[in-house]
Amino acid sequence: MRALFEKYKDFIMEVIHFGMVGVINTFLGWVIMAVLYNLIHMNYWLSSGISYFIGSVFSYHANAKLTFKVENRDKWLPWRFALNIIVCYLVSFSVAQPLVGWLLDVSGLSAGGTFSKALLDNVAMIFGMGIFIVMNFFGQKLFVFRTGRHKNEKNDVGQGA
Repeated sequence: MRALFEKYKDFIMEVIHFGMVGVINTFLGWVIMAVLYNLIHMNYWLSSGISYFIGSVFSYHANAKLTFKVENRDKWLPWRFALNIIVCYLVSFSVAQPLVGWLLDVSGLSAGGTFSKALLDNVAMIFGMGIFIVMNFFGQKLFVFRTGRHKNEKNDVGQGA
């Protein structure tokens, strides 16, 4: 068991750190999204979009420093991060609304129009957040802060590979 932990220790620590940043970010994002949607009455896309923009700024800095420990930030890093966030956001929130509607139809809970549009949108936003979290972790790990950009690799520069 210890050997298995040692083999995957870096990945496990990345997941833990990503989760810690994510808890803060998700709480912040949900509060912003709920206020914008339920109190200010912005629509589904605008309220979730503003929330994800604000959360993404925090997430970029926290995950670069704490989770993936990136020291050498190349000029394309913010662009890769932004592209990852946009793709994850559009896919997850585009899938969430129809998925929630389908799940309610299949379960029989939508019969008779029991749920208001506001309730359905709020549930869809929660589903969208869940889908986003999974996609975003792998997007950041494999595309944004990919191995090869980490601090250990700067020591290889100039050693004649």
